[in-house]
Amino acid sequence: MSILSRFRKAAPAVETKGLADPEPWLFELFGAVPTLAGITVTPYTAMTCAPVACAIRAISEAIGQLPLHVYKTLPDGGKAKATDHPLYRLLHDAPNSWTPSALFRSQVTADALLQPYGGFAQIVRVGDKVHEIIRLDPALSSIIVDYSNFEPQYAVKADGKSAASTIPASDIIHLHTPAYNPSRGLVGEARETIALALILEKNAARLFSKRTTPGGVVTLKDISTPDGIAKMRAAWKAVVGGAENTGETVFLPADMTWQNTTMTSVDAQFLEMRNFTISDIARVFRVSPHMLAQLERATMKNVESLGQEFLSQTLLPWIKRWEQELALKLLTQEERDQFVIEFNLDGFARADLLARSQALSAAVAARILSPNEARAIGFNLPAYEGGDTYENFNTSSAHAGGKLNGPSNDNQNDPAHV
Repeated sequence: MSILSRFRKAAPAVETKGLADPEPWLFELFGAVPTLAGITVTPYTAMTCAPVACAIRAISEAIGQLPLHVYKTLPDGGKAKATDHPLYRLLHDAPNSWTPSALFRSQVTADALLQPYGGFAQIVRVGDKVHEIIRLDPALSSIIVDYSNFEPQYAVKADGKSAASTIPASDIIHLHTPAYNPSRGLVGEARETIALALILEKNAARLFSKRTTPGGVVTLKDISTPDGIAKMRAAWKAVVGGAENTGETVFLPADMTWQNTTMTSVDAQFLEMRNFTISDIARVFRVSPHMLAQLERATMKNVESLGQEFLSQTLLPWIKRWEQELALKLLTQEERDQFVIEFNLDGFARADLLARSQALSAAVAARILSPNEARAIGFNLPAYEGGDTYENFNTSSAHAGGKLNGPSNDNQNDPAHV
């Protein structure tokens, strides 16, 4: 036996597979890894799953509705809106001529939750000034991210014919995915959980479309021919079929028996499994189950604390991602010492009318806010003359007729009381 023959005998045979039964790496190459449930989960099929769509919208729409401002830091440690800064209108109003700011941030946040590597937007500069910011739609172009040189390098491929165009990292707003493996994204890492929810939804829909579980069984003793069974079936439908026959009493011949079918323990487990998948998907996206309309443990007493938990545990990480990425890519080093980009979270802290009025009243009394500031924050009311003074109206003479609003009421300075 030759050496080549011995090598062939010792070496295992390499199995080659075609497109009908491809290798696993081929699925990973095109981002379509099959799950154990037998279906492929992609960002687009994941959005057909109701709990996933609800979680994505809960986070992305909340980020979109928050006002985003550019502030100028003041010498005393405070800050004021820098409405004259060139970036203010781009971030607060519209990053480009066709996309409102709320829609832009909502879409990029949804991309970061669904897509591998995250959400992307390109910064278009004219000279050294930011002219507009354009979202890179993953459905229209492929974004290639290379981390081989530590600093990420980006390339955008618009179609399969033209070559990919390289874009500097300073001109890309990259909202990173929270996934541990960025190349898979959250959907890729949780594809088994999402696939289970999709399979359960399909089985439930198939159950009602084909009625795989009958409402009952009719047993015929003397009729066994197909023609006789068909006639009896037609007669049965004529008696009990249709909405007009609902609740009617049925009289059966002596040679016919009826057996009702009830929900089995397997059916009950199916319902519990569907509820479990909702909680499991909530864990993936770090969203409280009550935000996915899972209200079993939500009560009138804890719903406000659950809303605060959604802000602190779910939204704040995304808010910090946005603020730091925008400051890093849009502000120069010198500008970062003078300006900050921050979301206004007052909208989420707004409680009912009574609680809001009491909180603002306490803030005015503690001279944290002026009356005009409280009117603007709590009730969106215009300012009035004399309302910019920081005074405790409970202990000072700022009340009507006091020294701030009229003749002096200080008896110590009144000549009649000397």
